[in-house]
Amino acid sequence: MSQDLESNLNYLPLISQIEIILLAAGRPLSVNRLEDLLEEDGLDKSKIEESIQELNCLLESNKRPYRVHKVAGGWRFETLPEYAFLVQRLYAQREEKGLSPASMETLSVIAYRQPLMRAEIEAIRGVGCGEVLRSLLDKRLVKISGRAEAPGRPMLYGTGPEFLHLFGLSSLEDLPEVAGLSIKK
Repeated sequence: MSQDLESNLNYLPLISQIEIILLAAGRPLSVNRLEDLLEEDGLDKSKIEESIQELNCLLESNKRPYRVHKVAGGWRFETLPEYAFLVQRLYAQREEKGLSPASMETLSVIAYRQPLMRAEIEAIRGVGCGEVLRSLLDKRLVKISGRAEAPGRPMLYGTGPEFLHLFGLSSLEDLPEVAGLSIKK
């Protein structure tokens, strides 16, 4: 039966195809990735983005509690803010990724000043951060982004693949402005 559906894929509206793929993905998908998965003749990025807008209009007109949003360079389904309390109930019973104040502080320093060495992070925070860094690396919120041109070639740290996703940002430029901190260019 699935082969019959696949052979008749051209009869399934593009917005339905996009909806199914985004629902199943569970993570943001770029327009390029959607284009690869859809394999439709004459399909281009603008047609995909137009179809996403049509899908959002359809969801809104049917009063659905979610929309497709652009996050971390890709598109994904997100619950509307007024329904967030229901999702919070669902996750309240699960163990969260819980970030301690030390983790949040370290992650903030890295996000705004990346790439930087562990010694720089510790100098800014005023305390050692080895365990905190390991925890953030394990959660993929931080990654090793290279090596410094300093004696011993210490590792440089930057935000990892889960950072934008966790905080619902499209890019680092979406970080809020903080007095005394600016994104390193």
